[in-house]
Amino acid sequence: MENQFFVDSEKLSERALAKKHQLEQDPTSRKDPMEYFPDMEQIHSPVREKVIAAMEAYDYDSYTAVDVRRALNHETCTVEDFKALLSPAALPFLEEMAARARLETSRHFGNTVYLFTPLYIANYCENYCVYCGFNCYNDIKRLQLDAGQIEHEMKVIAASGMEEILLLTGESKTKSNVSYIGEACKLARKYFKNVGLEIYPVNTEDYRYLHECGADYVTVFQETYDLKKYETLHLLGHKRVWPYRFEAQERALRGGMRGVGFSALLGLSDFRRDALATALHVYYLQRKYPQAEFSLSCPRLRPIINNDKINPLDVGERQLCQILCAYRIFLPFAGITVSSRESAAFRNGIAKICATKISAGVSTGIGDHEEKYTGKDEERTGDEQFEICDTRSLEAMYADMAAEGLQPVLNDYLYV
Repeated sequence: MENQFFVDSEKLSERALAKKHQLEQDPTSRKDPMEYFPDMEQIHSPVREKVIAAMEAYDYDSYTAVDVRRALNHETCTVEDFKALLSPAALPFLEEMAARARLETSRHFGNTVYLFTPLYIANYCENYCVYCGFNCYNDIKRLQLDAGQIEHEMKVIAASGMEEILLLTGESKTKSNVSYIGEACKLARKYFKNVGLEIYPVNTEDYRYLHECGADYVTVFQETYDLKKYETLHLLGHKRVWPYRFEAQERALRGGMRGVGFSALLGLSDFRRDALATALHVYYLQRKYPQAEFSLSCPRLRPIINNDKINPLDVGERQLCQILCAYRIFLPFAGITVSSRESAAFRNGIAKICATKISAGVSTGIGDHEEKYTGKDEERTGDEQFEICDTRSLEAMYADMAAEGLQPVLNDYLYV
């Protein structure tokens, strides 16, 4: 996409508006979502076919209370058991699922909960994803932090006591190229013990370079595993290529990353099928890369700037709790992250059941940590990606988790 399509406190050009309208109204004007761009690496993994076949065949209404009871009685949760636990028939068993999930969590993670914070370093984007506040046609303030500004933000965050940071950008190779992200990783390594990335998918060698710069793990949201729905939501840009996004975690592992994270954005499509596909994506890659760390997130849609009506479809807190408990029972060794999209009360409760990682001191805007951490006004900050719900600081989150009987952890890695 040409840079003139970026919006920075100005109205879209007539050319950009015409292109936006064409993409929305004419499906033939959009790129085939299964066709790779020339610069995209293809790895031909069989995992994708397995996941999609299982998702498409999943008839969750066919499961009964008998199936759910059988699944809960099994010592090891099979794929078929997991399907039963995701079904509507499992909702009446939610308390039993939570008890089982809590047992599995205590077996493998004790009573610890890991705390981290995200740092958005740029919000330029070359994709048109209709639900995202960063999309290239949304009229927001755009900003890319330079090295000095990035380091300043990191100093503010590190001063709070945080030891793990997640670096995020909008999906723009033009404004946030791999070298730029790599320099941010090098800076982050000066201040933090663990460095994660949530950026646009890249090739194996790019992930290798970013790992050498200091990145430990990579998280990629598939958004939805439903290709037909995906096509209607991602109308322009590299993100439109569905299989390249699906294969990102495997490329990251081949590039040397210690761990990878997975997620669907619940509410974009049928959340039960997306939850199944997400877990199976982890399940099959765990068997292929047993040395790696795997984690899941379970975000729901949140309102964005210029659209306050974006909300998850049919995904209430009970359904979210069901999915998270099913994840823990099926994948007992996987980490589970619950973000600040959810309320403080929900996160306090789910951390005692199955979540192992929670964000604190969160800002989804660009360059505004000093403003939010100290109250100092900044002359210019970039607009946020979405509205958060839980705004607690690290200090408040640490105290609240301890009050819940949990052991907050800021770092559990030793580099030698």
